[in-house]
Amino acid sequence: MISVGFVPSEWLNAIIIPVFKKGVSGKPSNYRPISLTCVLSKIVERILSRRIFAHLQFNDILHSSQHGFCRNRSTTTNLLESLNDLTLTILSKDQHTVVYVDFSKAFDVVSHPKLFTRLHNYGVRGALLSWLTNFFTGRTHQTKIDFTLSDVAQLYSGVIQGSGIGPLMFLVYINELIYVLEEHGITVKLFADDVKMYARIIHDVDMARLQCAITSLVEWAGDWQLGISVEKCCVLNIGQQAHIPRLYLGNSELPVVPQTRDLGIVLCDDLSPTLHINEIVSKAHKRAMLIARSFISRDVSLLIRAYLTYVRPLLEHNSVIWSPYTIKDIVAIECVQRRFTKNLPGFRTYSYPERLHRLNLQSLELRRLLADLVWCYKVVFGMVDINSDDFFSYNSSVTTRGHKYKLYKKRTVSNVRATFFSERVINVWNFLPKEVDFTSLPRFKCTVQCVDFSGFLKCF
Repeated sequence: MISVGFVPSEWLNAIIIPVFKKGVSGKPSNYRPISLTCVLSKIVERILSRRIFAHLQFNDILHSSQHGFCRNRSTTTNLLESLNDLTLTILSKDQHTVVYVDFSKAFDVVSHPKLFTRLHNYGVRGALLSWLTNFFTGRTHQTKIDFTLSDVAQLYSGVIQGSGIGPLMFLVYINELIYVLEEHGITVKLFADDVKMYARIIHDVDMARLQCAITSLVEWAGDWQLGISVEKCCVLNIGQQAHIPRLYLGNSELPVVPQTRDLGIVLCDDLSPTLHINEIVSKAHKRAMLIARSFISRDVSLLIRAYLTYVRPLLEHNSVIWSPYTIKDIVAIECVQRRFTKNLPGFRTYSYPERLHRLNLQSLELRRLLADLVWCYKVVFGMVDINSDDFFSYNSSVTTRGHKYKLYKKRTVSNVRATFFSERVINVWNFLPKEVDFTSLPRFKCTVQCVDFSGFLKCF
């Protein structure tokens, strides 16, 4: 089938399910169109996607600054790399200007002829390119709401959100943009279509370079038919503001904001996690109260399961990025679990530690500490695709206590840098006893649970 480029006609039809993102629910643009396609088609797509991705990796085609839909990369690796640079900026008392650019419906407006040209240039040719051409040509879709289907419509552009090969095709399509921007001497980080670029600003020439990069991005987006949501673009200034950033996206001046959302995390110009913590705590309290009011059953195990599914993930998503260091923030997060467990039937008279013991739960502060250790393990042993030398260096001194993977602790005078992941985790990592098993991640997770970390917990 692939050898002759044949695609069954049933594979070219899709049912679109609109998935709500955020904003006003009555506005169609606030929904993401997810395509439901044939299962056999998805299996073939996944197989081809893996082969194409291996080809791109082997030939070093996909840029390392792209973190979306890439193996061993995620929003966490994207944020760790960028915040590692930005916290060093505050430590050195320099100025960094960060520009956030958002493309409008990027997955849905990809030009098929230009995508095929890009694939050919990247070495995807012959029968495989013929199959991909037939796969994206002549497609139809219908939108389904409840039990109602819309009329059949032709699909003339886009890479099909919800398909097995669509995300990789978009990475191929946008890959050149990173090289275009880096020609101006700036740092670029992407997660699929979310673009973040920043530069150290020492004099006006640096600001001019950043403006040239923005201009190049606008020109590239015009050539490749990608629209930019100007109203969602902004500038965040980090560190000492020696130069006022006045940057333009086309004819619009980009607003300089005190905080913005970066891959789900609220970042402030002082890199304090307090605003993000206040937001997630507010959402978690509302969701916890909703569970308490909505569930007729008062079965404790059922309520705890609902809490673990719908509430706790809000308080732990990417905690290695924003883990709090002030007692006020730590207590604010812990208060969500404290209040929920206290309102459980029969648990009001117990203290918080007793409730955790009876419910077989850990404090949220301890869980964040364990998450730090797991990510430290992944970075040190190369289980995530980031450069460990940018974060850690081994301790060269010979010691007879503890394990053999101890890290070097640097002296830092900046509180922002001292509380960043690569600095705050070192003392806990070096504290681990030699009984901890480092041979694999599952064994590490299992044995580290037995270690007493009470000396590192500020509140519990």
